[in-house]
Amino acid sequence: MRFDVPFIPNSEYMRFILDREEQIESVHFSFYQNEIIDARHKLRLINIEQLIGHLKHLGKVRKFLLVNSRLHHPDGYFNRKELQAVLNKMALLLDADVLDGIVYADQYFLQALSDTDSEVATHLEAIPSINFMLDTYDKVHSVLDVLSTTYFKAPSRIILDRALNRQPKQLRQIAEKCRQAIPGLKLAILANEGCIYHCPFKQVHDGHIALSNIGTHSDTYEINRSFGCMRYFRENPDRLFKSPFIRPEDLHRYDDTVELVKLCGRTLGKANLERIIQAYIDRRYDGNLLDLLDALDWMADELFIANRQLPDDFADNLSECAKDCRECAYCYELLNQHTYRLGFRFKDLR
Repeated sequence: MRFDVPFIPNSEYMRFILDREEQIESVHFSFYQNEIIDARHKLRLINIEQLIGHLKHLGKVRKFLLVNSRLHHPDGYFNRKELQAVLNKMALLLDADVLDGIVYADQYFLQALSDTDSEVATHLEAIPSINFMLDTYDKVHSVLDVLSTTYFKAPSRIILDRALNRQPKQLRQIAEKCRQAIPGLKLAILANEGCIYHCPFKQVHDGHIALSNIGTHSDTYEINRSFGCMRYFRENPDRLFKSPFIRPEDLHRYDDTVELVKLCGRTLGKANLERIIQAYIDRRYDGNLLDLLDALDWMADELFIANRQLPDDFADNLSECAKDCRECAYCYELLNQHTYRLGFRFKDLR
């Protein structure tokens, strides 16, 4: 089992990745350009020559560009000049041998790119984002069928929906069917997101980020704090255990089912990313479980969950439960036994 991890343009972090090249198969990265939006707010911009220089240091680690915005401005699908400008930048990465493919979430945008420049498209894998929520073989087949009508190369891997992390029987079934129907296709799961189980806010949240990235003001943090997942977990902290994350100690449960584990957290910074990656490589973490979870990073300032004190049958119990917290006190008991509240402190933002 190997890992797909975030890339950030930091020389020390890149050395960290290279030192673990045997465990890390690929990186996913933002273009750090205004013209190409993805599923996160842009925290910094760098020019393309700098980006190429950073990526070259990663050697044989495969590299996948995130073009995974949930949606794009409708006029953009028809603007061949803007589409060609995006493809020209992808071509620069291809010419520098620092790009293997793209991760996409907007099928309209993928088709528009393909129609605009088939030559560039034929050199790039198109990998469906995890936000296609591929939790059945029929969904996988449908997405790959439509993808095959473009000029992009078929994907070498599929990232299955995070909910399957807590549905081992269904995960094995979809994995077996994919391998029978699509020989050579690698299967991946996302280990450390930490979002609500089958999150009902997810699609609209992604839409708000996309709208913000195309110029419509949207304070997604305040929306989530006031009405969404942050409010839900703050008011029901025991329910964070239902989130379909995978603890490093439980990775062995997936060794025979998937080839790749995706780790997220590209906005968390170098130190956090290194801690997360090392914990999953070691398959052990002795600190606060919340330090490993991307979507629950904000909660690590308020709660300490003693990861190593969680029971050995944690994953079994959470995978087999009916997820009805009104009828079960298991997660509430976990919270009381293995969690304590942190006092006020100033966060180190260096």
